Amino acid sequence: MAADSSSGTRDRYGPAPAAARAAAAAGRALRAGPVAVARRIRRTTHAHGAGESGLGKLIELHAVHSAGDMLITMALASTIFFSVPTDEARGRVALYLAVTMAPFVLLAPVIGPLLDRIPHGRRAAMAGALLARGVLALVIAGAVVSGGLELYPAALGVLVCSKAYNIVRAAVVPRLLPRSISLVKANARITLTGLISAGAAAPIGLALNALGERWPLYAACVVTVTGAFLSFRLPRGVDLAHGERTMHLAELAESRAARAAGTGHRWNLLESWGAGGGRLLRGTGSPVFKALCANASLRALSGFLLFFLAFLLRNDPLPGLTAELSLGLAGVAAGAGNALGNAVGNWLRDRAPELILSSVLLLALASALAAALAYQLVTVVTVGAVAGICQALGKLSLDAMIQRDVPEVVRTSAFARSETALQMAWVLGGAIGISLPLDGPLGMGVATAVVLTGTAVSMRTLLAAARRRRRPRVL
Repeated sequence: MAADSSSGTRDRYGPAPAAARAAAAAGRALRAGPVAVARRIRRTTHAHGAGESGLGKLIELHAVHSAGDMLITMALASTIFFSVPTDEARGRVALYLAVTMAPFVLLAPVIGPLLDRIPHGRRAAMAGALLARGVLALVIAGAVVSGGLELYPAALGVLVCSKAYNIVRAAVVPRLLPRSISLVKANARITLTGLISAGAAAPIGLALNALGERWPLYAACVVTVTGAFLSFRLPRGVDLAHGERTMHLAELAESRAARAAGTGHRWNLLESWGAGGGRLLRGTGSPVFKALCANASLRALSGFLLFFLAFLLRNDPLPGLTAELSLGLAGVAAGAGNALGNAVGNWLRDRAPELILSSVLLLALASALAAALAYQLVTVVTVGAVAGICQALGKLSLDAMIQRDVPEVVRTSAFARSETALQMAWVLGGAIGISLPLDGPLGMGVATAVVLTGTAVSMRTLLAAARRRRRPRVL
């Protein structure tokens, strides 16, 4: 009888603990994968001293920002852009190009100088931009249901806030830079992490969009608000001390006075930004200005190829391919090239940004010329991929030069104006692309001329600056 009782007890209570243990083991197994991935990502973002300097926290913040950006972009694509007919007229595309410039009307003359005047609140500025994007995501979600006109100004507001965050983020990188990482490498690591995060958020956005058009926007709100709180995890050194701006202004005034006296001036670029001067650039022979010209040609090439090939390949596909496959192949090549360019930037070590920029100009020029001389599948795909690589590496180099050579007191304005100039170049390239006759060799010839212009304007100054920096200093 005792044996039977014992057996009954095991039958009654034995399966429950076993099931609990099995469920716990399954939970641990499910958590093990994400935890291992998170630890691996954290080791990567905090490598080479980035964890100690605080750069790792900035990288993680940018990953959160990029995930929210992707969710909002996918929501807008499903509500605005997918409703546009595929046989879009050139005039409507031109209107789209004009609309993309709208956020930059405020960015350069207003937001950049405003952020320069509150350098002791940079963390708060990034948090405010992220928080505003979260609120605007909710506004867009409401407009999607009601069909209200607030959808469009809210979408433009999202773009303005995104650009404001990006220029502040770029301005603070030098304050978080470890000794073992160059500026180009740091910028590449930030950008590459953002691309990976956006790619990871894309399938989540698709799944949420299947539930309803508003759900990606709700998720974007949660993500961006989380990013606003993460902004305050950045080291306090990101913000200037209250007296530090005054000191920087005094140093800048002294250097201006020295230039006026004819004794030289270190900062011959952008020196009036943030001080009410109103000029876009000063010192047009400076390496940073030439780097901006070089990047403008690369950005114009990107805009040109996007819109020219979009019209051309729809009517005249690549040999042996359908129109849809031709467009898809060109788009994949450009996207892969951009990702590869950021990966190469992360791999590069102590290379002068002037030398990197000179190299990508020659690479872009060679690929465009090859496509003009022999317009075929391989050359067209190659020029698309190379344009993505060169645009990514060129932007990393320009950012590094601004971070290195522009005074901190006007650095945020410098980034705001450089972003505006590059967006104008992209719009100009796109406008040229939609106005040309749909002839492949002709279009690639124009692309060659665009890059050749940037190369001719900037190459000599960039190479001279790279040579000067390689020379040992004589004490």
